[in-house]
Amino acid sequence: MAYSTTSDDVVAEVDSVELADLGLASGPRTLKDMTGVERWELSLEEAIRLSLVNSTVLRDLGGTVVRSPVAIQTSLDPAIRETDPRLGVEAALSAFDAQIDAGLRSEKIDRRLNNRFAGDVGFLTGQVSSWDSGISKRTATGSRFSLNQHIDHERDNNPGNQFPGGAWNVWYDAEARQPLLQGGGIDFNRISGPDGTPGAYNGIMIARIRADVGLAEFEIGLRDFISNVENAYWDLYYAYRDLDAKVRARDAALETWRQIEALNATGRRGGEAEKEAQAREQYFRFEAEVQDSLAGRPLDGTRTSNGSLPGTFRGLPGVLVNEKRMRLIMNQPPDPVRLICPIDEPTSAAVIFDWASATTEALTRRGELRLQRLVVNQGELELIAAKNFLLPQLDVFGRYRVRGFGNSLIDPRGGQPRFDNAYQDMTSGDFAEWQAGLEYSAPIGFRQAHAAVRNAELRLTRERAVLRSQQEEIIYALSLAIAELDRAHLLKQTNYNRYLAANQQVIAVEAAYEDDRVEFIAVLDARRRLADAESQHYRSQAEYAIALKNVHFEKGTLLDYDRIASVEGPWPGRGNFRAF
Repeated sequence: MAYSTTSDDVVAEVDSVELADLGLASGPRTLKDMTGVERWELSLEEAIRLSLVNSTVLRDLGGTVVRSPVAIQTSLDPAIRETDPRLGVEAALSAFDAQIDAGLRSEKIDRRLNNRFAGDVGFLTGQVSSWDSGISKRTATGSRFSLNQHIDHERDNNPGNQFPGGAWNVWYDAEARQPLLQGGGIDFNRISGPDGTPGAYNGIMIARIRADVGLAEFEIGLRDFISNVENAYWDLYYAYRDLDAKVRARDAALETWRQIEALNATGRRGGEAEKEAQAREQYFRFEAEVQDSLAGRPLDGTRTSNGSLPGTFRGLPGVLVNEKRMRLIMNQPPDPVRLICPIDEPTSAAVIFDWASATTEALTRRGELRLQRLVVNQGELELIAAKNFLLPQLDVFGRYRVRGFGNSLIDPRGGQPRFDNAYQDMTSGDFAEWQAGLEYSAPIGFRQAHAAVRNAELRLTRERAVLRSQQEEIIYALSLAIAELDRAHLLKQTNYNRYLAANQQVIAVEAAYEDDRVEFIAVLDARRRLADAESQHYRSQAEYAIALKNVHFEKGTLLDYDRIASVEGPWPGRGNFRAF
């Protein structure tokens, strides 16, 4: 795939997308056209694998990708955060990169001197050319080292010049500067960066935390995505089982209607008009339920944050609509022939979690808590950096310079007279200068620095309070999830017993009707009860599977439960080791 580099190309590439590229060349499968349907038997593990392989965008089932695309997570987000040229890790490291500066200038001189004794020679003309270059380097302690070179050639008509054809000047100097108070120290420079200001910190440690925040946000998005894949899978499982129950009830109702209609046509006992009408109404009632269970309606199904963060089971009927939602979350194009059919069955065993271990895992592994701890850690580092700005600026520096002067810049011949060339004169060491000292600077009152410290303290207090509240809410949500798991398991057992009883009731009532011991309405009522009991039985199974998934979600172990691992690649640049 080729990526365009201009906005016009990008627009053209987007506009050229065809329906075939989106898998929409054929219309959607509808209730009126169910001929030639094939089953795509799909396990939950395979559904998760395909979802991860096909999805750059971690969709949800609430339309966020269209409604608020900025809020959606993608697999590219951690790398985008890492490579941010303003706030990324490499941007923070770049503050310690060596800097080369160079400049080449030439200037013509043509002026009148303000000297009445100069007479006719009071006009100064000439040309000055210069070349300056240097390299400087910051270190993690705040030190700044630089090495500079200056070369110039000056030629003018001054009658006092030693060399009428012009003279060369050259000098090299080396300078070292170290902050002793404000701006000094490894901790401050790795938190704030060498060019930090109160309230604006972008050192390597802060940048690394921002990158880790991006990874934590991605893992949270991945967890929510996997949760939605499971939600859609069990929604579709229930839709198929509900349809099967409705089809069995409809077929039984159709057989009963035909029997009553046959008796009615021959005028025999049991084929009375009211019984035929009741059987016919029962059939069309179940037929309507079959149609609804097959097609469904686009209502809000099971998804994250629909009552609980991991998703509260909705159990909405509709194979076709739930199959479309399953394809959407898996990033699979519509298929006019094959329909996804879940083949995994929910576990029937009772799963019991130890409360102490579950709470420990939740407080340790929940992505939201890990993310907030990173924010707290960032606040602690920013407070350290803010306090450094309460110190005055006190720098110690030293500079050493050697100079050279000559008629020419370089003369490869040795043993020439003094000032024959500037480089020979410089290497003699006759003209050496040095400078050392202290520089002090401090604002009176440190108003901005005090405001920065107070702001950092307040922000840190806030983030710690948020972390505490998150811990309390996560334990609360975990308790609800475990209680829901217990309820779902008990209800699953109860509804199974109800289903067995309803099935036995149908057998008994039909036998009683054959013996003329009950009215026909009792048979119809028993079959309605059986259809409802069977549907509730499968609903309870899907509900239990969702409840089990939700406990792992609240514990922070959902990715482990589904055998998914997210691995961070090597950190380019080795971070702190390059900031020296």
